[in-house]
Amino acid sequence: MTIGGYTVQDDPTNSQKQPRRKRHLLLRIDSWIDSTVWNLGFRLGEIWEEITIFFRRFRVRGWKKAVFELAGEAMTLGTAGAVVLLALAMPAFEETKEDWRNRGDFAVTFLDRYGNTIGHRGIIHEDSVPIDELPDHLIKAVLATEDRRFFDHFGIDFFGLARAMNENAKAGGVVQGGSTLTQQLAKNLFLTNERSFERKIKEAFLALWLEANLSKKEILAYYLDRAYMGGGTFGAAAASQFYFGKNITEVNLAESAMLAGLFKAPAKYAPHVNLPAARARANEVLTNLVQGGMMSEGQVIGARRSPASVIDRAEVKAPDYFLDWAFDEVQRLAKTGKVKERSVIVRTTLDMGLQQAAEAAVESSLREYGESYRSKQGALVLVENGGAVRAMVGGRDYGESQFNRATRALRQPGSSFKLYTYAAAMEKGFTPESVVSDAPVTWRGWSPQNYGRSYKGRVTLMTAMSQSYNTVPVRLAKDELGTERIAQLAKDMGIETPLRTDKTIPLGTSEVTVLDQATAYAVMPAGGLQSRRHGIAQVVGYGGDVLYDFQRDEPPPRRVLSEQATSSMNRILTNIPYNGTARRAALDGVLTAGKTGTSQSYRDAWFVGFTGNYTAAVWFGNDDYTPMNNMTGGSLPAMTFKKLMDYAHQGIELKPIPGIENPFPESEQKKDAVVAEKPEGEEALPPLVRPRSMSAESTRVLRRIADQLKAAAPLLPATAKVADSTVTGAVEATPVAAPVR
Repeated sequence: MTIGGYTVQDDPTNSQKQPRRKRHLLLRIDSWIDSTVWNLGFRLGEIWEEITIFFRRFRVRGWKKAVFELAGEAMTLGTAGAVVLLALAMPAFEETKEDWRNRGDFAVTFLDRYGNTIGHRGIIHEDSVPIDELPDHLIKAVLATEDRRFFDHFGIDFFGLARAMNENAKAGGVVQGGSTLTQQLAKNLFLTNERSFERKIKEAFLALWLEANLSKKEILAYYLDRAYMGGGTFGAAAASQFYFGKNITEVNLAESAMLAGLFKAPAKYAPHVNLPAARARANEVLTNLVQGGMMSEGQVIGARRSPASVIDRAEVKAPDYFLDWAFDEVQRLAKTGKVKERSVIVRTTLDMGLQQAAEAAVESSLREYGESYRSKQGALVLVENGGAVRAMVGGRDYGESQFNRATRALRQPGSSFKLYTYAAAMEKGFTPESVVSDAPVTWRGWSPQNYGRSYKGRVTLMTAMSQSYNTVPVRLAKDELGTERIAQLAKDMGIETPLRTDKTIPLGTSEVTVLDQATAYAVMPAGGLQSRRHGIAQVVGYGGDVLYDFQRDEPPPRRVLSEQATSSMNRILTNIPYNGTARRAALDGVLTAGKTGTSQSYRDAWFVGFTGNYTAAVWFGNDDYTPMNNMTGGSLPAMTFKKLMDYAHQGIELKPIPGIENPFPESEQKKDAVVAEKPEGEEALPPLVRPRSMSAESTRVLRRIADQLKAAAPLLPATAKVADSTVTGAVEATPVAAPVR
């Protein structure tokens, strides 16, 4: 080392001391870690030994050990089960985040397209009565029949559930329910009538939530206000006015018993439909009052001897499924700020003649063939081309189940979903004459097969869709389109239900609603423009102000499918009812288009079709997803479509389907169509006949006048002031009407 020009040698002892110090430091650290870990392990061992010694005091032997072992396992499994059930119930709790208390704070009077009253919705329409002002015998009748231990349980009554299971076991069937009044309210407020284990789980958790957030009096009040009571009425107050013509505070014991009997099955026991059944049910309610210790036999004997009588009402069936959907639409408009008043009159798009025909078509089909096909439910939506919903059938009986299968049931569309795959192909440049191979295809380990497990080789897209080959749309999706493009086009055309984009989507495995299908197919007769489905034409306040008008307040339809693609698809779809799988759907003298659909194991059967005037989607199946007896979309759904469409096209001006050279075929063109055959010995029901109210020419004239009136300038009042110089003061202004143009 050099310092100040002199060279100095390093001290070797210094260089040796530094490595020694490092080694000593590392040894100390290693020693500390080793001793700390050892001491920690030793201490933990001592603690564990102390715990073991402590719990030895509680050690049991013999039969007691088996009991404790089982109890421990039960607690473990119970905790795990509770976590799983809670996870399943979490989606239901999302409903409670909304303003559910004010869902019914609308007073809505619904009119059909012609201005006739068709129903009401909303709680305040009938001036809900406070629970303290209701008759004592009405409260007792409801509790004695629906939930005797209402004030003793916390939302779930295990004693009542055990009793119901015992009674059902004795009877060999379901004769008594175990749901509490709180559980029923949870179903009415947040859930549907769908019979499934998942719904029961949600119902139980929501019942606990209601008990934690509401008092018993509030729960009872909500239950009496929100329950369906038959005849299109909701709540005891509305039912009292409808059946007895009196305020709910004025009903006697016999009338209270009849009202309390409606909660179980309003359609079955509605007194204006079946008075003997309603009186028999009321007598059971009186017996429940005595058995429950709420009244004596002497107190109810008068009601037994003098049962309630009801107002004689003509049985006019309200379109309740449509009204529920329209009421939801009113609330949606209120949330967006388009409707700011709470008491309104709504002119809907519903045509009661078509509605009754639609209900008759579904019901007659199920009565004729439902048992042989093992189908118990059906749904239908009819849309006039332009987007107006003219008819909606959400199920066979609204009284038995208010679950709307037309708007809320998610079912697999099967081959009827192929429309979107082929439409996407047409947008990419394919034509109906394009040739694709119908041969075995494998996509990511999946190998779909055709219905008959046979293949035709090279076929045109026209033939492939008409005969509903499965391999062709899968091959198109795999090689040309991709599933994302198909799902996006379906969404653009009107499918509002979220779609899965897995490899099976071309064959319709992603669930949709009946309303979705009707909306999307209506794009085809609209020439590729959005169909803009809607059930509300106008919302008017009681002061006469037009709060909402669909034509005024909604944007014009945008194009979702090119004219060329629409024309190509219409050529294919109009071929299917005559040369394809939907021959039972072809109408006489009216060009028909559409597509059949059948899901796996025959759980769903569809036909979605259209003419130049109307589009209809028809579905048949079972609520519990049990398979049907080989029902395909070309059988009962196609036949039901024809029943309704034959009725709907009587006496109207026919419109063409865009892109078709011969839009008005003669009746002979349907000569090859297959007609439904009735089993031997059974008489076919007569076809639906639409009553003629006026000629087609008169209808055209009136529509032309209506259009001219809409386009005319409004009448503005003019004011003429008259003054007289010889008279003191001014003379009152006199209005003078403007000349009529």
